[in-house]
Amino acid sequence: MYWQDDEQPQTVNTDNAVVDLVFGLNCRSLPVDHVYALSQAVQASLPWLVDEPEAGLHAINVATSGNGWIRPEDPNALLHLSKRTRLELRVPAHRVSDAKILEGAVLDVAGNTLEVKSATERPLVTLTTLFSRAIATDQDMAVEEQVLDWVYAQLQALDIKPRKMMCGTEHFIGTPDARIRTRSLMIAGLEVDESLRLQQKGIGPYRHLGCGLFIPHKGIDDLRKQND
Repeated sequence: MYWQDDEQPQTVNTDNAVVDLVFGLNCRSLPVDHVYALSQAVQASLPWLVDEPEAGLHAINVATSGNGWIRPEDPNALLHLSKRTRLELRVPAHRVSDAKILEGAVLDVAGNTLEVKSATERPLVTLTTLFSRAIATDQDMAVEEQVLDWVYAQLQALDIKPRKMMCGTEHFIGTPDARIRTRSLMIAGLEVDESLRLQQKGIGPYRHLGCGLFIPHKGIDDLRKQND
């Protein structure tokens, strides 16, 4: 954990240079470890995704708990998707129309049929606590302190001065070449312009596999209270 005192952020407006495209979908289930297969299916329609610096694919997320259900740990177990589940892409503004080619596509994701419906544009938020479900470093780092040191260096390169960072759960993404080690990460106490910059730029490799993308989250202090 990395921790400094809070500072009050300034309010700024997003310029919508990067947005999230949120597609409706029709799909009954996907494997827990589905992101590689999903990325390959999406890239068949959007071959530029992997090389566009500010683009990324969010893994399809289903709540980890609720009504007694716990997200399976077996990567081959199935996630059962609801009608409210969405497919989300983060794209620069000049790629929005290109990405909407996905509307109406029927994708084969690890043997599961996923029908992509219409998309809506969602601007990035100005909240100053961000969360990434998966951070992949440029090396296979298993020690939390190493991960935080690496993240700090990446943020410094973006002129972002993190005040609070907390690593979370470790997960692996399966690919034909390797299992990619990832950690979830919370960053809090950002300035608003820093928050927007981090959402726009992301950090680390494998953005097309959902890594290094940040979304808004409740405050890190709430998580500390839960742990205490």
